[in-house]
Amino acid sequence: MRLTTKGRFAVTAMMDLALHDQREEQPVSLASICERQDISLSYMEQLFSRLRRNGLVTSIRGPGGGYHLGRHMSRITVIDIIQAVDEHLDATLCNGNGDCQNNSRCMTHDLWSDLNKKMLDYLASVSLGDLVARHTSREGWVPAAQTPPRRARARVKTSSPSLVPA
Repeated sequence: MRLTTKGRFAVTAMMDLALHDQREEQPVSLASICERQDISLSYMEQLFSRLRRNGLVTSIRGPGGGYHLGRHMSRITVIDIIQAVDEHLDATLCNGNGDCQNNSRCMTHDLWSDLNKKMLDYLASVSLGDLVARHTSREGWVPAAQTPPRRARARVKTSSPSLVPA
């Protein structure tokens, strides 16, 4: 069982999109997601092509273009994202076929099959909205575009007090 970088990057990118899409009226550019997440633009384009085909994102072309979520983040689950980018999660050695050991079922096949079910059920129960809520409550996150400008500190010149003889 492995979750490859394809699945991890897709979930990370969708979370980044959700965080910025909810606070900005403009579409979110792939370049900005790639910069924030340190992911290759060409790799991200491949992932977003699949996410768009599966209705998880919508794209706007041209100058000022980018992406929006295809539906509300509470209606996008982690398993939706992983499956959209053709990630296959399976803890069995036989891809669930039951031919694990010399074309027959291995002794631990049911254990790994049960793990698959629990894993898929869990990922189906976690929405993108859940991830965003967890992140924002933990981080107190505010997107850079919404961060109020820092005020310059007023520099007060202080002089050391004079010593007056008593």
